Amino acid sequence: MAELKITKNNFEAEVLRSGLPVLLDFWAVWCPPCKMLSPVIQEIADEYEGRAKVGKINVDEEPELAAMFRVENIPTVVVMRDGKMAESAVGYRPKEQITAMLERA
Repeated sequence: MAELKITKNNFEAEVLRSGLPVLLDFWAVWCPPCKMLSPVIQEIADEYEGRAKVGKINVDEEPELAAMFRVENIPTVVVMRDGKMAESAVGYRPKEQITAMLERA
């Protein structure tokens, strides 16, 4: 499954009304740790196809969404369940920690 590009225009449909847990990756092009995390997020998107959605939010393009989640540092990973934030983590995290967050959601 490809990662979804989440914007303010599709946030409600793809995240808030999702019947599946949603992993959100807040990132920016200029962020080295975000670049390190990107292939991990892609692997999770592939492995969780049909069980979870994985979305990427570019904080430079979507400052309103970053503000809504009070993202001050990136990368920030947020797990949403039933339209509510279940868990979040700031900074690079290994795949195992991120998938554990998804499993708990």
